[in-house]
Amino acid sequence: MAGHDPAWQEEFARIGEALRRRLGDVAPRIDHIGSTAVPGLAAKPVIDVQVSVRSFEPPEAFRSPLESLGLVYRAGNPDLTKRYFREAPGGRRTHVHVRVLGSFSQQLSLLFRDYLRAHPGAAAEYAAVKRRLAAEYAAVKRRLATEFRHERHRYVEAKRPFIWDALRHADDWSQVTGWTPGPSDA
Repeated sequence: MAGHDPAWQEEFARIGEALRRRLGDVAPRIDHIGSTAVPGLAAKPVIDVQVSVRSFEPPEAFRSPLESLGLVYRAGNPDLTKRYFREAPGGRRTHVHVRVLGSFSQQLSLLFRDYLRAHPGAAAEYAAVKRRLAAEYAAVKRRLATEFRHERHRYVEAKRPFIWDALRHADDWSQVTGWTPGPSDA
C-alpha cells in the first residue's frame, strides 16, 4: 500500500490515450477507476481502467486492440460482468476491466469512484481499512510462507463490508445530487 501519487493520473492519461487510439468507437467510455483514481487515497500502485463497450459480442472488437497493446486476456476471471486484461509480464501493473456500457457493474465502479472523490472523509476511512487489512494479510503471508495471491482474495473479501456501506451512502448522495457519470476520461 502506498500513499497517493499524483503521477498515477499522468500514467492513466498515457494508458487511456493508447487505449483510445486502438479502440476508437468500440469503447464509448474509457475511465480511470479504483483507488489510484481518487486523489489523496492510498493504494496499491496498480492503474485500474474501465473500458465500456456496447456489447461483449463480438469479443474480437475489443480483445484484438487490447492484445495489440500487450495486454493479456484473463479468460479464467470468475466475474462474468466483465472481461479482464492485465499487463504483459514485466509491464507496468495495469488492470483493464471491460464492461458493458450502462450495466450495473459499469455504473457502480464510476459511482464509487465519484463518491470517494467528493467525500474525502470516506476516502480517508477507506484508506485506513485498506492499510489495516493489507498489514493483517501481509502478516499472515509471512507466518504461513504462502504466496500473497492466496491472501489477496481474503483481502478483497474483507474490504466488501466497507465498500457496500460506502455504496449505500453513495446511492443516497446520487439521489440528492442527481449524479450521472461525467465525460469519459480518455
